[in-house]
Amino acid sequence: MPIEFVCKIKFAEEDEKQKTKQDGDKESLIEESCTPPAKDLAGFANSCSLHGINHIFVSGRLGIRQSLWALAFLTSLALFVYQAAKCAISYLEHPHVTALNEEASPEMVFPAVTICNINRFRFSALTDADIYHLANLTGLPPKNRDGHKPTDLMYPAPDMQDIFNRTGHQLEEMLMSCNFSGQNCSVEDFSVVYTRYGKCYTFNGNKTTSRKTKQGGMGNGLEIMLDIQQDEYLPIWRETNETSLEAGIRVQIHSQDEPPYIHQLGFGVSPGFQTFVSCQEQRLTYLPQPWGNCRSTSKEKFPGYDTYSISACRLLCETNEVLRVCNCRMVHMPGTADICPPSKINCVDKALAQLQKNSGDTCPCETPCNLTRYGKELSMVKIPSKGSARYLSRKYDKSEDYIRDNFLVLDIFFEALNYETIEQKKAYDVAGLLGDIGGQMGLFIGASILTILEILDYIYEVVKQRLQRLLRPQKKEEKSSKQQPSTVATVGLEEMKAKEPNDMTRSHPEGAYANTLLPNHHLPHPHPHPHPHHHAGHHGVFEDFAC
Repeated sequence: MPIEFVCKIKFAEEDEKQKTKQDGDKESLIEESCTPPAKDLAGFANSCSLHGINHIFVSGRLGIRQSLWALAFLTSLALFVYQAAKCAISYLEHPHVTALNEEASPEMVFPAVTICNINRFRFSALTDADIYHLANLTGLPPKNRDGHKPTDLMYPAPDMQDIFNRTGHQLEEMLMSCNFSGQNCSVEDFSVVYTRYGKCYTFNGNKTTSRKTKQGGMGNGLEIMLDIQQDEYLPIWRETNETSLEAGIRVQIHSQDEPPYIHQLGFGVSPGFQTFVSCQEQRLTYLPQPWGNCRSTSKEKFPGYDTYSISACRLLCETNEVLRVCNCRMVHMPGTADICPPSKINCVDKALAQLQKNSGDTCPCETPCNLTRYGKELSMVKIPSKGSARYLSRKYDKSEDYIRDNFLVLDIFFEALNYETIEQKKAYDVAGLLGDIGGQMGLFIGASILTILEILDYIYEVVKQRLQRLLRPQKKEEKSSKQQPSTVATVGLEEMKAKEPNDMTRSHPEGAYANTLLPNHHLPHPHPHPHPHHHAGHHGVFEDFAC
């Protein structure tokens, strides 16, 4: 019957430690081969493109040479920071410059021309009811019929739109001749518009069908002859806020995108003269916030008008103020509210006067970012001459004195087919800021954006190495906490007998295991004949395990 011995082999503690050390060394070699070597500060300074630091961070003690280089580097760094701060402050101030240029054009859009007779109501067109209702405007006393007092007269409520339209000067009666760039024009080329002067007329006011001129100079624009009809001017009984002592017309030259604001922006033309108006178109471009203070075209549309303009803004402010105070609007104001009757003229005057005092606070009108205006140069000659007075008298069936007192000629033209561009530009933009900072950086410290990336990459490597050092001891503790392995071997007795003693031995280095591994390792064998494996000394297999 075969006999089996169950043997438990337990390695010595010193051998286990040596094996663990060898495994740890092998693992550390693998990690180090996969991980790039950490850079020290001196090595980084030698490889970095930042000038000067390779002379400061060197191996060894800090000497005088390194101190001088450190002082020079810090001084250059301070100068760079100072200059960069100045550039940043200058950029944050958002400065701008104004560029003036003149450009030629083969043809140009002729501006809109609005004309108003200074006299708002024709005396012959006023009825008794009109005079009664307009007493506060005209200063005329109402007519007294059959001895009745003015307070006894009863008239229906006035229709102010009808009164202004019916009693105003009619262009059919005022326009004696019209010519534009050598072609005749007529009343149909004018549109009716209402202003503070009542019923007025605008030539070339539609921007979709605007007229163009292809040549500059006198005779290549608008030339009209007007009769101002001084005989229809109202007699002055007493002065009111609407009383006018002048005779003539008011003219405003403006773009098709803005409504006329003729009572403040118009110029006067007197009868008995031919007035020449030489125009120069100016296209202005302003910058929005924070470089300027203009109103951007991207904002919402202005109520009541197609495009925003300063004139439209002022008219809307006046309308809102009069509506708030008097619950009505004047005839020239936009909207659909009721037109103020003459009885509320004092209320309207007070509201407009108060608005004019506080217009900067209650109604700020920003300048549009794109604006077209017209510079003007006026000159005039007297008409008619003695030789032409008789001819005009026969032609228009008027007396020579009437022609001298009522006729005027207005000639508006472009000085040349060119226009001025006045444009605000950014004096210091982002590209200029980066260029200045980059120049200062290269001058003082010899750095660039790639140098900054090198510094950030070095910081990343240092932080990464520190974190790896903090996490590696934890891994070692986890490995050491594992149980030490043991081996159980089963050896058959027949196999031991069948094999020679030399075949059963396994050599290993001397001293690989401790001599005190087994408690019966050096005890004398009780058998009188020595067993062959005892002569193997410390190299026998049975010396390394117990059964």
